[in-house]
Amino acid sequence: MAYRSDADLEFLGQLQSEDLNDLVYCLTHDKDGSPRFTEELTMHERYKNFSPDHHQYWEQIAAEVQCFGANTFATMFRGGKGVQYKEVLMDVCDKMKVNYSKTASVEKIESNLLMKILTDALEKMTPEELRELAQSTGVKNTNGVTAETMVGVFQTVFRMGGFRSYQLTTIIVNAILKALIGRGLSFGGNILLSKTMALLTGPIGWVITGLWTAIDVAGAAYRVTIPAVIQVAALRQKHLYQHLAQEVSFDN
Repeated sequence: MAYRSDADLEFLGQLQSEDLNDLVYCLTHDKDGSPRFTEELTMHERYKNFSPDHHQYWEQIAAEVQCFGANTFATMFRGGKGVQYKEVLMDVCDKMKVNYSKTASVEKIESNLLMKILTDALEKMTPEELRELAQSTGVKNTNGVTAETMVGVFQTVFRMGGFRSYQLTTIIVNAILKALIGRGLSFGGNILLSKTMALLTGPIGWVITGLWTAIDVAGAAYRVTIPAVIQVAALRQKHLYQHLAQEVSFDN
């Protein structure tokens, strides 16, 4: 396993070790908490020497994401190197039937992925659940609110970026990961809108259950790459938000 220089994963090197806890757990453990037999991260010397100070071996963490997203035999011919993160992300999006442009930024494609899961979940909600969800997100007039209405609300939040986008990403990712690997993000803290989270968890769980049935047929690697990509998307939003907050602080 060797890290392939990847501009879309370089930000991992700027994160705190505790921020990487969930991604490392996802790469090294199955949903039931048992160690993955196919992972190589814990066998690396830097991991053995520095764990749990994940920042010390962020390149090996990134390499694990790249290698899980690559064909095993092709990786051997590439000298143990996987593929670029964007290729892993697009492969996950193809598997989940996400609409995206190959020329779009990684951040945009990640947003499309999260919106696809969210949209599918909203379509499973009752009118009353949609009304409660609208209220929890600050929509003033909730009469006759539909799944399409809420999709528009969430798309607007994503486009705005900043804290609200980070907040929404964290809520969605928590709900997804609880269904995928049995636990949410450890860095969510008190920013979560608990009611919104509670309302979305059930429907997102139904979507993920259906997806997981298909993944069982498609191949075991997706059980790693799908939650790993979603983890990376959440980490990217946290990093972007923190960077923005620092810029605002310096301006003041």
